[in-house]
Amino acid sequence: MTNNHLVLKDVSYVLPDNRTLFSGLHEQFDTRPTGLVGRNGIGKTVLARILSGVLQPTSGQCQCSGSVHYLAQQVVPPDGSTVAGLAGIKPTLDAIDRIEAGSIAPEAFDAVGNRWDIQEQLCNALERNKLGHLKADTPAGVLSGGEAIRVSLIGAMLSDADFLVLDEPSNHLDQPNRQAIIEQLQCWPRGLIVVSHDRQLLETMERIIELSSRGLHSYGGNYSFYAEAKAHERQTAIENLSARKLERQRQEQAMRKQRMRQERRQARGNRQGKEANQTKILLDRQKERSETSSGAMHRKQAASRAQLNQSVIDAAKEVEEELPIVLHKVPVRQAAKRRVAEMNAVKLPHISGATSTISLLLGGQQRIGVVGPNGCGKSTLLRVLVGRVTPLAGEFHVTSSSAYLDQRLENLEPDKTVLEQLQSANSTAAEGDLRMRLAQLGIDAQKIAIPSGSLSGGERLKAALACILYAASPPELLLLDEPSNHLDLPSLEALEVMLRGYQGTLIVVSHDASFLKNIGLSDRLLATEQGWVLEPV
Repeated sequence: MTNNHLVLKDVSYVLPDNRTLFSGLHEQFDTRPTGLVGRNGIGKTVLARILSGVLQPTSGQCQCSGSVHYLAQQVVPPDGSTVAGLAGIKPTLDAIDRIEAGSIAPEAFDAVGNRWDIQEQLCNALERNKLGHLKADTPAGVLSGGEAIRVSLIGAMLSDADFLVLDEPSNHLDQPNRQAIIEQLQCWPRGLIVVSHDRQLLETMERIIELSSRGLHSYGGNYSFYAEAKAHERQTAIENLSARKLERQRQEQAMRKQRMRQERRQARGNRQGKEANQTKILLDRQKERSETSSGAMHRKQAASRAQLNQSVIDAAKEVEEELPIVLHKVPVRQAAKRRVAEMNAVKLPHISGATSTISLLLGGQQRIGVVGPNGCGKSTLLRVLVGRVTPLAGEFHVTSSSAYLDQRLENLEPDKTVLEQLQSANSTAAEGDLRMRLAQLGIDAQKIAIPSGSLSGGERLKAALACILYAASPPELLLLDEPSNHLDLPSLEALEVMLRGYQGTLIVVSHDASFLKNIGLSDRLLATEQGWVLEPV
């Protein structure tokens, strides 16, 4: 195995609005599978693009000893594209077609290189990954979101690059496909960098690197090792902050006693001078010496106080790195066990097989987790319930106010700021209260004032959630499609806590078994080969 490496040398990146995203990054990535983690909005995707050569740093250098293939977080097939195009091999296939048609153009042979069997390689890879029903010319538009990601990953594996840089590759994938990706990546023989919040995927990495406001910090182990190390660091930081505060308090007491002694000596000296009938000139000199001594003490104490305060500030910064994410309870009146929605023999569009038709009755206290493989109709079901898609047949009725968070965050307008959109959703709330709630989600004052399309994937998801949950009239029926995608772990835990306390009817589509377990479901709606099955948890 060659010793390929990617090296960051004093890398900084400044956003178009002149905000510094990160600065002075130094790190070397070798062939060890590495997970890149960090809070939403800290700059992981930007750093991944810099590592891939897709984006140039504002300053510093990124040096690579080989080639890099980058798989972006959002895989959106362009209109008219095919599986071959999504896998990145269409230019090669087109060049082969031109050569077979008689072309002798050098650029056609350059495009092919030694990849004459690339179509066969694609077919074999699709078959190995249980996507044998897809062909090179299959329109990409008919693929589910999970299938599109898997085809893109197959293309990355076929690129024969020295490094793969993958941004959230397991998003939108069901559990079998997540496991398939893990197995694929474990067979990858060269450099691998994975940006992810997927604990199952990160557990297979040999090294975790965290990006924070302090820069890059490497942890020599998998996710469990990283989590344990982080917990130890936080406890140490909290203890250090307590010790610095205690030392400041002790020193303040000592300085206060010193001032009191100084003041008593000064008062005693003045009294003795007057009682001794000293001349005015002698009294003035004595007063001047006393004031000089007192001034020196005050200056010394002021310098000590500033040093102690700075010590506490520095220690507090270490703790503030891990400030909790907070989602406020949604004030929905707990509904009785009345009918909230009813579906009778509803035929879902674009879905084939047993799950194309569904009958379902939703009560006011139900909390349903929708589980099934990619492409079975889970997202379509939610879109029908909320009125975004018209069913092909059957009847359905929704009797409660509803809100829907889709995977593409269509309720968020990319050209408007988060604050503007939250104010539109809740015009009665004070601006200060809305700002506070966004800050508690990790969206600070600077970020709420820029177009939401400029935010990271996790920040956009939290902004979209805020516009739904903090609306003037909170929904009685909440429909969430893969809400855990893109969220960092603190945000995910906050969402779990909030959803456990949500009193309305809840329907959640998710492939994250831990997330579904933690939100207190009453039922699971399973997509099976025999059709939809609703069963109590």
